[in-house]
Amino acid sequence: MGGEDKYIETELIIVKGRVFMRIAVTRLAGKDTDDSSRCAIFGHECYTVSPLRAEIQFDRVALFVERVEAGKFDCLFFSSALPAQIIAPRLSRWPRVIAIGPQTAKTLLHFGIECEVLPHYYSSAFVPYLGDWIKGKRIGIPRADVPNPALIEGIRNAGGIPEEVRVYELIPTGNDLDLSSADAILFTSAMSFERAIWQSRPGLLIIAIGDSTAATMRRLGTVPTVIGDGSLEGTLRSLNAFLTASKGD
Repeated sequence: MGGEDKYIETELIIVKGRVFMRIAVTRLAGKDTDDSSRCAIFGHECYTVSPLRAEIQFDRVALFVERVEAGKFDCLFFSSALPAQIIAPRLSRWPRVIAIGPQTAKTLLHFGIECEVLPHYYSSAFVPYLGDWIKGKRIGIPRADVPNPALIEGIRNAGGIPEEVRVYELIPTGNDLDLSSADAILFTSAMSFERAIWQSRPGLLIIAIGDSTAATMRRLGTVPTVIGDGSLEGTLRSLNAFLTASKGD
Protein backbone atom coordinates (compact mmCIF):
# COMPACT_ATOMS: atom_id res chain seq x y z
CA MET A 1 0.00 0.00 0.00
CA GLY A 2 1.18 3.54 -0.74
CA GLY A 3 2.12 6.06 1.92
CA GLU A 4 -1.13 7.95 1.53
CA ASP A 5 -3.30 4.84 1.80
CA LYS A 6 -3.30 5.11 5.57
CA TYR A 7 -5.54 8.16 5.18
CA ILE A 8 -8.17 6.28 3.20
CA GLU A 9 -10.97 5.61 5.66
CA THR A 10 -13.82 4.98 3.28
CA GLU A 11 -15.46 2.47 5.60
CA LEU A 12 -15.60 5.14 8.30
CA ILE A 13 -17.15 7.95 6.26
CA ILE A 14 -20.31 6.28 5.04
CA VAL A 15 -22.80 9.08 5.55
CA LYS A 16 -26.46 8.68 4.69
CA GLY A 17 -25.70 5.51 2.76
CA ARG A 18 -22.94 7.10 0.67
CA VAL A 19 -19.24 6.35 0.71
CA PHE A 20 -18.15 9.91 -0.05
CA MET A 21 -19.07 13.56 0.17
CA ARG A 22 -19.25 15.79 -2.88
CA ILE A 23 -17.37 18.96 -1.95
CA ALA A 24 -17.48 22.33 -3.70
CA VAL A 25 -14.00 23.87 -3.32
CA THR A 26 -13.45 27.58 -3.86
CA ARG A 27 -10.64 28.19 -6.33
CA LEU A 28 -9.69 31.03 -8.65
CA ALA A 29 -11.47 30.89 -11.98
CA GLY A 30 -9.26 29.12 -14.52
CA LYS A 31 -6.80 28.02 -11.84
CA ASP A 32 -8.10 24.54 -11.06
CA THR A 33 -5.54 22.36 -9.33
CA ASP A 34 -5.31 18.64 -8.70
CA ASP A 35 -8.00 18.84 -6.05
CA SER A 36 -9.98 15.92 -7.46
CA SER A 37 -7.17 13.40 -7.09
CA ARG A 38 -6.23 14.74 -3.67
CA CYS A 39 -9.83 14.56 -2.43
CA ALA A 40 -10.19 11.03 -3.80
CA ILE A 41 -7.38 9.84 -1.51
CA PHE A 42 -9.63 10.70 1.43
CA GLY A 43 -12.71 9.08 -0.07
CA HIS A 44 -14.37 12.24 -1.38
CA GLU A 45 -15.31 13.81 -4.69
CA CYS A 46 -14.87 17.53 -5.33
CA TYR A 47 -15.44 20.20 -7.93
CA THR A 48 -14.43 23.84 -8.31
CA VAL A 49 -16.55 26.90 -7.66
CA SER A 50 -15.03 30.33 -8.34
CA PRO A 51 -15.99 33.46 -6.41
CA LEU A 52 -12.80 35.18 -7.67
CA ARG A 53 -10.59 35.44 -10.71
CA ALA A 54 -6.97 36.60 -10.93
CA GLU A 55 -5.70 39.41 -13.13
CA ILE A 56 -1.90 39.28 -13.39
CA GLN A 57 0.00 42.59 -13.27
CA PHE A 58 2.77 41.75 -15.71
CA ASP A 59 4.68 44.99 -15.20
CA ARG A 60 4.98 44.29 -11.48
CA VAL A 61 5.93 40.68 -12.19
CA ALA A 62 8.75 41.83 -14.50
CA LEU A 63 10.03 44.31 -11.91
CA PHE A 64 9.98 41.73 -9.14
CA VAL A 65 11.77 39.11 -11.26
CA GLU A 66 14.38 41.70 -12.25
CA ARG A 67 15.11 42.43 -8.58
CA VAL A 68 15.37 38.72 -7.75
CA GLU A 69 17.74 38.15 -10.65
CA ALA A 70 19.85 41.11 -9.48
CA GLY A 71 20.27 39.52 -6.04
CA LYS A 72 18.28 42.18 -4.20
CA PHE A 73 16.61 39.73 -1.79
CA ASP A 74 17.91 37.42 0.91
CA CYS A 75 14.69 35.42 1.01
CA LEU A 76 11.50 34.94 -0.98
CA PHE A 77 8.22 34.06 0.71
CA PHE A 78 5.46 32.51 -1.41
CA SER A 79 2.19 32.68 0.53
CA SER A 80 0.14 30.74 -2.05
CA ALA A 81 0.60 28.58 -5.13
CA LEU A 82 -0.45 31.20 -7.71
CA PRO A 83 2.44 33.66 -7.18
CA ALA A 84 4.76 30.67 -7.25
CA GLN A 85 3.24 29.64 -10.58
CA ILE A 86 3.65 33.18 -11.92
CA ILE A 87 7.17 33.91 -10.67
CA ALA A 88 9.02 30.58 -10.54
CA PRO A 89 9.26 29.84 -14.29
CA ARG A 90 10.75 33.31 -14.86
CA LEU A 91 13.66 32.85 -12.45
CA SER A 92 17.15 31.60 -13.25
CA ARG A 93 18.50 32.26 -9.76
CA TRP A 94 17.00 32.74 -6.33
CA PRO A 95 17.95 33.16 -2.66
CA ARG A 96 16.48 31.23 0.26
CA VAL A 97 12.86 30.33 -0.60
CA ILE A 98 10.03 29.67 1.86
CA ALA A 99 6.66 28.18 0.86
CA ILE A 100 3.61 28.60 3.06
CA GLY A 101 2.46 25.02 2.54
CA PRO A 102 2.90 21.76 0.60
CA GLN A 103 0.92 22.75 -2.51
CA THR A 104 2.93 25.96 -2.92
CA ALA A 105 6.12 23.95 -2.41
CA LYS A 106 4.98 21.45 -5.03
CA THR A 107 4.51 24.28 -7.53
CA LEU A 108 7.99 25.67 -6.83
CA LEU A 109 9.60 22.24 -7.10
CA HIS A 110 7.84 21.72 -10.42
CA PHE A 111 9.93 24.62 -11.74
CA GLY A 112 13.13 23.35 -10.12
CA ILE A 113 13.15 25.64 -7.09
CA GLU A 114 14.04 23.92 -3.83
CA CYS A 115 12.28 25.48 -0.87
CA GLU A 116 11.45 25.16 2.78
CA VAL A 117 7.89 24.71 4.05
CA LEU A 118 6.50 26.40 7.15
CA PRO A 119 5.64 23.98 9.97
CA HIS A 120 2.23 25.66 10.26
CA TYR A 121 0.54 26.74 7.05
CA TYR A 122 -0.16 30.35 7.97
CA SER A 123 1.74 33.53 7.17
CA SER A 124 1.88 34.22 10.92
CA ALA A 125 4.33 31.30 11.18
CA PHE A 126 6.84 32.94 8.82
CA VAL A 127 8.68 35.23 11.24
CA PRO A 128 8.91 32.67 14.09
CA TYR A 129 10.20 30.10 11.60
CA LEU A 130 13.08 32.34 10.47
CA GLY A 131 13.94 33.43 14.03
CA ASP A 132 17.02 35.61 14.46
CA TRP A 133 18.13 34.90 10.87
CA ILE A 134 15.63 37.47 9.63
CA LYS A 135 17.48 40.44 11.17
CA GLY A 136 18.74 42.73 8.43
CA LYS A 137 17.45 40.44 5.68
CA ARG A 138 15.46 41.75 2.72
CA ILE A 139 12.35 39.61 2.19
CA GLY A 140 10.61 39.55 -1.20
CA ILE A 141 6.90 38.71 -1.06
CA PRO A 142 5.01 38.34 -4.36
CA ARG A 143 1.31 38.16 -3.57
CA ALA A 144 -2.23 39.20 -4.38
CA ASP A 145 -3.60 42.69 -3.81
CA VAL A 146 -4.85 41.65 -0.40
CA PRO A 147 -3.08 43.48 2.42
CA ASN A 148 -1.44 41.47 5.17
CA PRO A 149 -0.29 44.17 7.59
CA ALA A 150 0.38 41.65 10.37
CA LEU A 151 2.99 39.87 8.23
CA ILE A 152 4.70 43.09 7.16
CA GLU A 153 4.69 44.50 10.68
CA GLY A 154 5.97 41.21 12.07
CA ILE A 155 8.91 41.16 9.66
CA ARG A 156 9.81 44.76 10.50
CA ASN A 157 9.50 44.21 14.25
CA ALA A 158 11.87 41.24 13.94
CA GLY A 159 14.45 43.41 12.15
CA GLY A 160 13.73 42.26 8.59
CA ILE A 161 13.08 44.41 5.55
CA PRO A 162 9.87 43.37 3.75
CA GLU A 163 9.26 44.20 0.11
CA GLU A 164 5.74 43.20 -0.85
CA VAL A 165 4.86 43.23 -4.55
CA ARG A 166 1.23 42.73 -5.52
CA VAL A 167 1.69 40.77 -8.71
CA TYR A 168 -1.98 39.98 -9.29
CA GLU A 169 -5.38 41.37 -8.42
CA LEU A 170 -8.30 39.33 -7.16
CA ILE A 171 -11.55 40.29 -8.85
CA PRO A 172 -14.98 38.94 -7.88
CA THR A 173 -16.55 36.88 -10.63
CA GLY A 174 -20.04 37.90 -9.56
CA ASN A 175 -21.25 34.35 -10.22
CA ASP A 176 -23.60 32.46 -7.92
CA LEU A 177 -21.74 29.40 -6.67
CA ASP A 178 -23.38 26.22 -7.93
CA LEU A 179 -23.92 24.14 -4.82
CA SER A 180 -26.87 22.17 -6.18
CA SER A 181 -24.98 18.86 -6.10
CA ALA A 182 -22.71 19.64 -3.13
CA ASP A 183 -22.81 17.96 0.26
CA ALA A 184 -20.25 20.48 1.54
CA ILE A 185 -18.54 23.72 0.61
CA LEU A 186 -14.88 24.30 1.43
CA PHE A 187 -13.74 27.92 1.57
CA THR A 188 -10.00 28.08 0.83
CA SER A 189 -9.39 31.69 1.90
CA ALA A 190 -10.99 34.51 3.82
CA MET A 191 -11.47 36.56 0.67
CA SER A 192 -13.10 33.68 -1.20
CA PHE A 193 -15.70 33.63 1.58
CA GLU A 194 -16.09 37.40 1.74
CA ARG A 195 -16.71 37.72 -2.00
CA ALA A 196 -18.70 34.53 -2.54
CA ILE A 197 -22.32 34.64 -3.66
CA TRP A 198 -23.92 31.50 -2.30
CA GLN A 199 -26.87 30.13 -0.40
CA SER A 200 -26.62 27.87 2.59
CA ARG A 201 -29.23 25.18 3.13
CA PRO A 202 -30.02 22.49 5.68
CA GLY A 203 -27.57 19.61 5.44
CA LEU A 204 -24.84 21.59 3.64
CA LEU A 205 -21.60 21.15 5.58
CA ILE A 206 -19.56 24.35 5.78
CA ILE A 207 -15.78 23.98 5.94
CA ALA A 208 -12.94 26.47 6.47
CA ILE A 209 -9.46 25.54 5.27
CA GLY A 210 -7.84 27.12 8.32
CA ASP A 211 -8.14 29.37 11.36
CA SER A 212 -7.81 32.68 9.49
CA THR A 213 -10.61 31.79 7.09
CA ALA A 214 -12.72 30.50 9.96
CA ALA A 215 -12.24 33.76 11.90
CA THR A 216 -13.48 35.80 8.94
CA MET A 217 -16.45 33.50 8.49
CA ARG A 218 -17.42 33.84 12.14
CA ARG A 219 -17.02 37.61 12.01
CA LEU A 220 -19.47 37.69 9.12
CA GLY A 221 -21.99 35.44 10.85
CA THR A 222 -21.19 31.96 9.51
CA VAL A 223 -19.78 29.30 11.83
CA PRO A 224 -17.87 26.55 9.99
CA THR A 225 -18.51 23.01 11.14
CA VAL A 226 -15.02 21.79 10.17
CA ILE A 227 -11.75 23.75 10.30
CA GLY A 228 -8.54 22.52 8.67
CA ASP A 229 -4.88 23.27 9.26
CA GLY A 230 -4.43 25.56 6.25
CA SER A 231 -3.85 22.77 3.73
CA LEU A 232 -6.33 20.78 1.67
CA GLU A 233 -5.03 17.47 2.99
CA GLY A 234 -5.20 18.61 6.60
CA THR A 235 -8.73 19.90 6.07
CA LEU A 236 -9.84 16.59 4.59
CA ARG A 237 -8.35 14.75 7.57
CA SER A 238 -10.32 17.04 9.87
CA LEU A 239 -13.45 16.39 7.80
CA ASN A 240 -13.00 12.63 8.03
CA ALA A 241 -12.45 12.86 11.78
CA PHE A 242 -15.66 14.89 12.11
CA LEU A 243 -17.62 12.41 9.97
CA THR A 244 -16.25 9.46 11.91
CA ALA A 245 -17.24 11.08 15.22
CA SER A 246 -20.68 11.99 13.85
CA LYS A 247 -21.25 8.43 12.69
CA GLY A 248 -20.51 7.19 16.17
CA ASP A 249 -23.06 9.51 17.82
